[in-house]
Amino acid sequence: MSYDAFSHVNTWVFDLDNTLYPPEARLFDLIEVRMTDWVMQAIGVDRAEADRLRKHYWHTYGTTLAGLMREHDVDPEPYLVDVHDISMDSLTPDPQLATAIRALPGRRIVYTNGCAPYAERVLEARGLSGLFDAIYGVEHAGFLPKPERAAFDTIFTQDRLTPASAAMFEDDLRNLEVPHDLGMRTVHVAPARADAPHVHFHTDDLSSFLQTLIK
Repeated sequence: MSYDAFSHVNTWVFDLDNTLYPPEARLFDLIEVRMTDWVMQAIGVDRAEADRLRKHYWHTYGTTLAGLMREHDVDPEPYLVDVHDISMDSLTPDPQLATAIRALPGRRIVYTNGCAPYAERVLEARGLSGLFDAIYGVEHAGFLPKPERAAFDTIFTQDRLTPASAAMFEDDLRNLEVPHDLGMRTVHVAPARADAPHVHFHTDDLSSFLQTLIK
């Protein structure tokens, strides 16, 4: 059933964090600590308040960075460099995932709310380097984050992607709403299934799911 549903797809769009590596790696925990540090420095609040604001900005604006930019005029470039300067020791290569991605017909791209240099480091640690035709970070969308429609429009225009023949793989449920509305196949990659009208498929094992799409 899943093969037939994706037979028209010629562009495969993958989120990065908790999508191309398992949540158990807890890589984003390290990033969140550095994000909280930035909130403390930018606003001059203690850690508890900074942690609260970090979560508030994420819920309200899509990313902590977007909140810091809109409410405190934070320069995004040094922020992105610093918060993504973390160890990749918790990541291991995934040959099975690499084989499945390599076998997908058409173009394969990464689109993350992180920055592209960070994405490249993650892909290298996962043994996925060289498998993607393009890597887009939040900087390529003018620092607008998913789930904003304008962010998707900017990236997809740059890529000359046709949504009706594309699929989106993403762990953050809200980031699948716009792709669904644009006519993309949507796959929620997460431990638990979510009952949402903008999700076509769910998987808790990306490698196995991709293998069902290959003949």
